[in-house]
Amino acid sequence: MKIHEYQARQILADHGIPVPSAEVVRSPEAAADAFKNLRSPACVVKAQVYAGGRGKAGFVKLVKSAEEAWDAAIFMLNNRMVNNQTGPDGVPVSILLVAPAVDIAKEYYVAITVDRGRGAATLIASAEGGMEIEQVAHSAPEKVFKEPIHPLLGVQPFQAREMAFKLGFKDKLASDAAKLMFNLGKAFRAMDASLVEINPLVVTKSNQILAIDAKFTLDDNALFRHPELAALIDESQERPLDVRAQKAGLNYIALDGNIGCLVNGAGLAMATMDIIKLHGAEPANFLDVGGSVTAEGAVEAFRIILSDPHVEGILVNIFGGIAKCDLIAEALVKAGREVGFKVPVVVRLEGTNVDKARKILAEAQSALPTLQTATDLTDAAKKVVAAVA
Repeated sequence: MKIHEYQARQILADHGIPVPSAEVVRSPEAAADAFKNLRSPACVVKAQVYAGGRGKAGFVKLVKSAEEAWDAAIFMLNNRMVNNQTGPDGVPVSILLVAPAVDIAKEYYVAITVDRGRGAATLIASAEGGMEIEQVAHSAPEKVFKEPIHPLLGVQPFQAREMAFKLGFKDKLASDAAKLMFNLGKAFRAMDASLVEINPLVVTKSNQILAIDAKFTLDDNALFRHPELAALIDESQERPLDVRAQKAGLNYIALDGNIGCLVNGAGLAMATMDIIKLHGAEPANFLDVGGSVTAEGAVEAFRIILSDPHVEGILVNIFGGIAKCDLIAEALVKAGREVGFKVPVVVRLEGTNVDKARKILAEAQSALPTLQTATDLTDAAKKVVAAVA
């Protein structure tokens, strides 16, 4: 789960990390008023979207008057931001952050993320702030410092101090930077984050450390512990089908192919996508309905898949365990009657009560002429690829 920069800034501030003052606005009038209220000779107007690269796309603007703040807001609120991170359709802008411009002496990069190679969260820092860390790691890997974090103890004070010295901080600034990284570790753990990033972390010309941009990615699986964080989701930044699947408790990822996949289990989903590609077609999505498929879940899953205009056929690959195959077959038939299968649907079932399930599907085929059954996964893949060819 992603959140906006202004929300991330608030989390940092709540954990003792210094961030500059700012106002959140949703209209040109409010942007102009915010410029006046902040009483700064220059401010930055920043679009709040779930994507980076805002400055290059023209959605971060330095303004020196209320009129310029108004103009910047008019542009951002009436245009979708488009870059390589958003895709060709871009993302809408409905929220802006107006903040005083900062006199920057030096920029740094600080983050904590999950290092899957080490199997631990890792503190990452570089004195090359303001740039994409991937670019720095590629061109000058020696400038990126990493420190693995104990899974129970979190960031330790000595680790934060060592990292501050590696970044070149001295005297009071070294103490301030170490405290900031220690507090960043506390925020990472408290929020059940998978990524927290400050880029750039700056030292001002008045020798003050500030986090002037922030990003949080939160672990969806931990949201049951954080109802207050679930309320921060901005559905306008997500694809509509993703939001719909999330509300239905389904795991859905849109892809570029033409064969929809409805499966139960992530491993089975990956195997299904692989075999579709093996037989010459491309999957249109990854849709995992979970281990216990219900009739309601199956109906909504079909509706989501069929909402994609690129889908020309559907492969249903279900292993009946907790949910028995006959119950799954009944759910699929109900889905067909309620939704209407306008494209070929090939069903492969295996597991408990599979013979009973095949009988249910066979009896339903007269009412659902586009429904086919398959004996195994290879047979299913061949049939659905042939049906859309």
